[in-house]
Amino acid sequence: MTTTGETARRLPLIGQAVGQAQASLTRLLTGILAESGTSYQVWLGLQRLSAVGGQPARAAYEADLSYWLQLDGPAAARLAGDLVAAGLATSDGDGDGTVTISARGQALREAVLARSAQVTAPILATIDRGDLETTIRTLEQVTRLARETTTTEGNR
Repeated sequence: MTTTGETARRLPLIGQAVGQAQASLTRLLTGILAESGTSYQVWLGLQRLSAVGGQPARAAYEADLSYWLQLDGPAAARLAGDLVAAGLATSDGDGDGTVTISARGQALREAVLARSAQVTAPILATIDRGDLETTIRTLEQVTRLARETTTTEGNR
């Protein structure tokens, strides 16, 4: 049997590389969050609130938390309630209204993101900007395609 010249190359183990990068960056982030007394889970909830526009309906926000953070319904509701109880968000109803990032929540996001940039800037400065842009586009596409796959398979 003949080949076209090159042996087929195996795809890189992207899951392992992404997982190791995530673990390393999460370790840095949890140290930054500890400075403000914020738990990682509350931070993720605040980030998701921002990602959905900062003012979603409570049910939509809880569904988003459930999907992205792999929480069951009661855990997603608790996390939404924890953000409100901590003053990082406000809610204008008994579970049926909207959830809004508060001024305190926005200030925390800005402070953590600024501190994170201080920590990661020296790391990222050593990496070619084009490579970073390609990596971000690739990860965004992988995320989108994976989400489409889970949605079409009924896993949402």
